[in-house]
Amino acid sequence: MATIVLLDLMGGVALLLWGLHMVQSGISRAFGSDLRRLLAEGLRNRFSAFGAGLGLTTLLQSSTATGLMTASFAAQGTLPLVPALAIMLGANVGTTLIVQVLAFNMTAAAPALFILGLLAFRFGPRGSIKNIGRVMIGLGLMLLALHILMTSLAPAEDAPVVRTLLGAITGDPVLCIIIAAALTWAAHSSVAIVLLIMSLAYSNFITSMAAFALVLGANLGSAINPVFEGGRRDDPASYRLPVGNLLNRLIGVVIVVPFLPALDEVLRPLQPDLGKLTAQFHIAFNVALAIVFMALLDPLAWFLTRLFPSQPKADNQSAPRYLDESALETPSLALMDAARETLRMGDFIENMLRNVMLALMTGNRALVNTVSRTDNIVDNLNECIKLYVTKLTRESLDDRDGKRAMEVISFAINLEHIGDIIDKNLCELAAKKIKRRIEFSPDGAAELEAFHKRIVDSLRLGFSVFMSGDAADAHKLIAQKAEIRNAELAAAERHFERLREGRSQSIETTSLHLDVLRDLKRIHSHICSVAYPVLESAGETEAFVQLDESDPITLSPASLKTNSQ
Repeated sequence: MATIVLLDLMGGVALLLWGLHMVQSGISRAFGSDLRRLLAEGLRNRFSAFGAGLGLTTLLQSSTATGLMTASFAAQGTLPLVPALAIMLGANVGTTLIVQVLAFNMTAAAPALFILGLLAFRFGPRGSIKNIGRVMIGLGLMLLALHILMTSLAPAEDAPVVRTLLGAITGDPVLCIIIAAALTWAAHSSVAIVLLIMSLAYSNFITSMAAFALVLGANLGSAINPVFEGGRRDDPASYRLPVGNLLNRLIGVVIVVPFLPALDEVLRPLQPDLGKLTAQFHIAFNVALAIVFMALLDPLAWFLTRLFPSQPKADNQSAPRYLDESALETPSLALMDAARETLRMGDFIENMLRNVMLALMTGNRALVNTVSRTDNIVDNLNECIKLYVTKLTRESLDDRDGKRAMEVISFAINLEHIGDIIDKNLCELAAKKIKRRIEFSPDGAAELEAFHKRIVDSLRLGFSVFMSGDAADAHKLIAQKAEIRNAELAAAERHFERLREGRSQSIETTSLHLDVLRDLKRIHSHICSVAYPVLESAGETEAFVQLDESDPITLSPASLKTNSQ
């Protein structure tokens, strides 16, 4: 009987965790950007921050997820410590609300949730509808898991072996706290563990005082994961928020433990249903902690700031700034971060493009070396972006997110190719010009600078198309392709006229002049690649110009899927 009960418990908990995961992932995918906006609106004061944490965690049903997201903001310096701590107090209360709802017998709603969820997931017209269907299926699984836990434990209620085993484990409150904290840390979910405790209490396998102690341990365990996952060893300040959240949980547990027998005597007669009593103690503990610590956030923040001082760090430009690993659970947020990092990569490309032309015109060898070093930064950022988006595509993405992932990787690759053209071709031409001590003719230099300016303007327009997806700007960028080709031919023709006139400077720089024009035109072809997906999405493929041999090849969804695998 003990073996059967143990297997039923493990199976029920596994189903409960999977249902909770579906709820979290569905909410994150459907409302990811709105959730981050909700969190950002909580920066005004500690009370609005508390409300933002409460609302966010009520939707996500995971104080750990809220903790990791908030810790990443605090570590980046975009979120002050006091509002961040208030967000976590709200998150701790928010994670108790689903427990209150599930404390009532709602098993009959599970079939309806399964049917509605399946219809929305399979036949929903948009990604958000499909994800709401995922949420419904997840809620149905959670209700079914609770039903399995309670019905499977009922026949074993009188089994002496099971009762003796659980009695031995839960006899000591301190041992209960340690066990529940370890289980919550391993499961990454206090909701699942508290629901398991409710099931055990409802079936009279554990006493009310043991249930209270286990709930305290579950609350303590949920604060452990952000300490390990949200902090970075190279940045002590990143530990302030997760350690502060752990401290308020630990202080609360230490204060409440001595009063557990008295609380049991007072509360037990008020609620005969031990399952509901467990849920009510869970929310009362977190609300009491929030009330007490809201007044102590300033001294707590002062203590944490001195415990984990900020350390000056060298600006490692090649390290990504926006690729937040904790955002990978929310594809829309992760893709936004990847796009921001790609745009940062584009800023380096623009600087390279400007500096290499300045080096060509002025003969500054130091600028050539600077451009070569910047190309190494671009190469590293490209690898980081590809790896980050590849991690994201290992999970199932809807059509919109999958298409955006393809666009991000494709544009990052084309930017890296532009960097290679600048470093391997234009820098080599600049070094050759400096070594030979030759100069472009005044007319030739003016033509190259004008042509270069058009390329830079197109690059900036390409950035706008990449971030906004505006079809009008995409049309404008594609239209410039023919203009650039005509401008290159016109510049080359004028150069040949100067050669025919026998100008010595034009004769000395003829190969350099034509090579610079050719390489700038190749760069423009890579820039134009960002417009093709936008026009394709708008159903305007007739606007595509015929690709020539210098045009980049854009990624297809199939190739991205292969890469992710």
